[in-house]
Amino acid sequence: MQDPKIANAGGNRGTLKRRTLLQAAAAGAVGISPALRAVVHAAGSDAPEKKEVKIGFIPLTDCASVVMASVLGIDQKYGVKIIPSKEASWPSVRDKLVNGELDFAHVLYGLVYGVHLGIGGPKKDMAVLMNLNHNGQAITLSKQLADKGAVDAASLAKLMAKEKREYTFAQTFPTGTHAMWIYYWLASAGINPFTDAKVITVPPPQMVANMRVGNMDGYCVGEPWNHRAILDGIGITAATTQDIWKDHPEKVLGTTGDFVKQYPNTARAVTAAIIEAGRWIDASAANRQKMAETVADKSYVNTGVDAIQDRIQGRYQNGLGKTWDDPNHMKFYNDGAVNYPYLSDGMWFLTQHKRWGLLKDHPDYLAVAKQINQTELYKQAAAAAKAPVPKSDLRTSKLIDGVVWDGKDPKKYADSFKVKV
Repeated sequence: MQDPKIANAGGNRGTLKRRTLLQAAAAGAVGISPALRAVVHAAGSDAPEKKEVKIGFIPLTDCASVVMASVLGIDQKYGVKIIPSKEASWPSVRDKLVNGELDFAHVLYGLVYGVHLGIGGPKKDMAVLMNLNHNGQAITLSKQLADKGAVDAASLAKLMAKEKREYTFAQTFPTGTHAMWIYYWLASAGINPFTDAKVITVPPPQMVANMRVGNMDGYCVGEPWNHRAILDGIGITAATTQDIWKDHPEKVLGTTGDFVKQYPNTARAVTAAIIEAGRWIDASAANRQKMAETVADKSYVNTGVDAIQDRIQGRYQNGLGKTWDDPNHMKFYNDGAVNYPYLSDGMWFLTQHKRWGLLKDHPDYLAVAKQINQTELYKQAAAAAKAPVPKSDLRTSKLIDGVVWDGKDPKKYADSFKVKV
């Protein structure tokens, strides 16, 4: 494997060299196979209608399966060429998806749902094709709070009750995953994020810089921007999102409803390629290391490999001297458990949007999830990628407060929380 420093020194040339090496390394995993042609579709030809697609991503570790599908050439096996497009913020991703500048995006689950319902920007029919990852986000508190004893939700609540002032917390998009994780975490300790604190929106790559100059007391974001705060000595990890919900849904492959209708074979092919890329990442520690070296490049996340490699292998530290191995670190495939777009996952975000006043009335939770989550198309893509699918569209999870979510009575669940707007 080429040294990443040597690769970076050559700019684009280094990236191309590494791409060639990675394609060679992945040859055994990828191969040339008529996988997609093996799936028979009612429409007749299963050839992708669009041969080249632009997929937006934000500089975060969990863009990796989109990037690796392109870098390893897995996309070509399914008859498409993925062009990853680095974006500056989630609103930018939203706008470019809605206006067609992007074909797909690595995107926040709750952003897709918010746009579909018209609460996260202009209303547009949207589609979730697959989960890209589970787990691997975190909540960072400032070193100043930690020095005063606020190192988890309970001790933060005590400090906020004792030292009265305006406390500011940042998330990345109002209807997105990071907003929901930090709200849920604060509320689990009795802190109402809307009445007891101030909440601001900050793009992921700007979180560390904003904390450094004192713009917020804490934030929730994807990696590597939590570990980066520890490396820079300005923050501590108070909780991982897998502490809040083990194997929670996170980023998804999103597009518009119109795109799926117009280019169903393309959507299927891209989904299959990214499933396979996720399987390659999760196949070994060596593959995860190669992925870390690839996505750290300035073309993608633009950070040191050291900010990515530990947590992607499950090696955590909190910035206060505690280290641990977390079996529930970020996963991209996990024997097929990661990628299915469960209806219950989408419905959960709607329950939280209702809880926090983003939705004024209860929606038809199941109907909305069925409109957005493309379960049948996913099953076809999974068959092409030889990935297993679950028997049910719903799954059961217990969250940090001990409350069980199973998707069976979303209205009751949404109304059951003591801390809400």
